[in-house]
Amino acid sequence: MSLDVVIMAAGKGTRMKSARPKVLHPLAGRPLLQHVLETGIGLGAERLITVTGHGAEQVEQAMRRALPDAPLAFVRQEPQLGTGHAVQQAVPELPESGTTLILNGDVPLVKAETARALIQACAGERLVLLTVVLADPTGYGRIVREGEAVRAIVEHKDASPEQRQIREGYTGMMAAPTAHLKRWLANLKNDNAQKEYYLTDIVAMAVADGVPVVATQATGETEVLGVNSPVQLADLERRFQREQAEALMEAGVRLMDPARFDLRGTLRTGRDVAIDVNCVFEGMVELGDDVQIGANCVIRNARIAAGAVIHPFTCIDGEAAGAVVGEGALVGPFARLRPGAKLGREVHIGNFVEVKNSTLADGAKANHLAYLGDATVGERVNYGAGSITANYDGANKHRTVIESDVHIGSNCVLVAPITVGAGATVGGGSTITKNVGAGELAVARGKQIGIGGWARPVKAKK
Repeated sequence: MSLDVVIMAAGKGTRMKSARPKVLHPLAGRPLLQHVLETGIGLGAERLITVTGHGAEQVEQAMRRALPDAPLAFVRQEPQLGTGHAVQQAVPELPESGTTLILNGDVPLVKAETARALIQACAGERLVLLTVVLADPTGYGRIVREGEAVRAIVEHKDASPEQRQIREGYTGMMAAPTAHLKRWLANLKNDNAQKEYYLTDIVAMAVADGVPVVATQATGETEVLGVNSPVQLADLERRFQREQAEALMEAGVRLMDPARFDLRGTLRTGRDVAIDVNCVFEGMVELGDDVQIGANCVIRNARIAAGAVIHPFTCIDGEAAGAVVGEGALVGPFARLRPGAKLGREVHIGNFVEVKNSTLADGAKANHLAYLGDATVGERVNYGAGSITANYDGANKHRTVIESDVHIGSNCVLVAPITVGAGATVGGGSTITKNVGAGELAVARGKQIGIGGWARPVKAKK
């Protein structure tokens, strides 16, 4: 049986007080709408139909870039005349049979298992509502029952004082037999206080048609919370991060403070991993056994092998190329690894050292204030403080090769393309523009002179 997902994402989000469409505001590093679409992809939907309105082009382009291989379709709701009107715009994209799951683009954390329960309960035959019991259901449509049977949903603004005492609220999500849904949508009226077409009115139509109306309940409040303001977005972010932190701790990760932890991608961890406070993980990150991450680190798209230590205030951003830290390596504090940085076993990268598109073999060290760009560094190289590879000539990048057991003195410039042979030494303060042979000493600097009797200038008296 076919499954289609309709996602309502047309609202302006006035309370966000932002020029950005509400559904593009990020939660855990991804737009709200992307979370919902990824849930739909995980359900195996044949089509993911997003109803856009405010900022439609921006929303559609962003999702096509983020999910280029997903079965996306977009329809416009202009003007916005209610939830029923929104889903009406998707009708031309829906088949004649199967199940349609309706989700909200600003409710990003609905769980896949919750959505599957809706789909299974529907089975192409029943209208199934996702509900939640809340201590304070203000703003939610109330579920009106006769025993176990659902008879109606009454919007909060249209509910009587008695109906507002009902604690079971409608989350805005449902699964319906597609053929019935299309007929019900065609018969919606806007004879209500807001002159809008309510999707919730199809409940009464289903009851009248003898179609069973049932409800399944969400596992908790967090997965059905919507975002309408920066305050609500921040609250949902912390709830989500706490869930991720608890899952990691259950798997054995030692988080110094789960309230000061942010995961904005995927984090895979080995045994006995320790993460200090205020660390941010983005993209795909893998931490091997016994890895230690110091406080205030940002790590994105990186693989860090067993026993490595990332000292505080280190930034590792592998972007698309990725970054690799070898076993037992020491990085930081205040170090920066950029795309293509690949560190071997027991490599040391110290404070204020930047590595980009460079490979450092086992035991190499760059401990202070240095830059390695487009370089191949051999085993046991000692790269001095203040030294750089001058890899860019203003138009093209060039590579520097430093073979094993080389010693680069402090404050050197290696002008690429260049090779420094195995065991060579480059004297401090040198600017090297030619290859250095194996075992050679290369010195390229002005001769030091001393001038006796010299006096400093003094200021002229006024």
